[in-house]
Amino acid sequence: MPISSRLFYSPPIFHSFPELIAGESTRHGGVSEPPYASLNLGGSTQDDPEHVAENRRRFYASLGIEADQVASSHQVHGSEVWVTDQPGRQQGHDAVITNQPGVFTLVTVADCTPILVYDAGTKAVAAIHAGWRGTVAGIVAKTLQTMQEQYGTQPKDCYGYVGTCIDECSFEVGADVADHFISDFKRWDETREKFFVDLKAANAQQLRDFGMPEHQIGISPYSTVLNNQDYFSHRLEKGLTGRMVAVIGRK
Repeated sequence: MPISSRLFYSPPIFHSFPELIAGESTRHGGVSEPPYASLNLGGSTQDDPEHVAENRRRFYASLGIEADQVASSHQVHGSEVWVTDQPGRQQGHDAVITNQPGVFTLVTVADCTPILVYDAGTKAVAAIHAGWRGTVAGIVAKTLQTMQEQYGTQPKDCYGYVGTCIDECSFEVGADVADHFISDFKRWDETREKFFVDLKAANAQQLRDFGMPEHQIGISPYSTVLNNQDYFSHRLEKGLTGRMVAVIGRK
């Protein structure tokens, strides 16, 4: 499915829910200039703040939502979950959950894995940011457990999307990182004498371990590195690049 020129990618796993708005931004359709070209949504970058504001306006408009409906947090690569019934901005959380319509949970990424969850039973949603530290800390599992405690979420009712991030063949790491992952999610490359870690697989497994049915899990076919023409990659672009977001909520 070509995504060139589109402001966002809509995960097919959620298409059967007309009440839901869910998407992850691309790098297309904004006003930012290189190296942030063009739909940079990251306020922590050195991009022109007016460009970022206009990009956000365009992105939200493309989804049919307003900026003041969004719930997000300054992320710290941890495993704290913000439970909210209203929009706003917090500090120190890497996941946001709500069961309120009109509140859209959002996370920011540029190689880390965004995970979106919809509980079709209780109508709760979650947006999760999982870098390698958050993945190892089990942030997906912790978020789902929090949804169960707060809203009574049941695994059979959940639909999950593991979003676009750095792919396994591009995520080269040393033993200091690889040692945190079980063998299922890492590969030793004899030629490069480096490990390669699969963040998508590691986070998808946390959805399965919660009991989410396999056919209710979607995984992005895209990579921030291999599809860099469509997505920002912090690693490939050596830190000088924009940021994407992933968002989910009920109308």
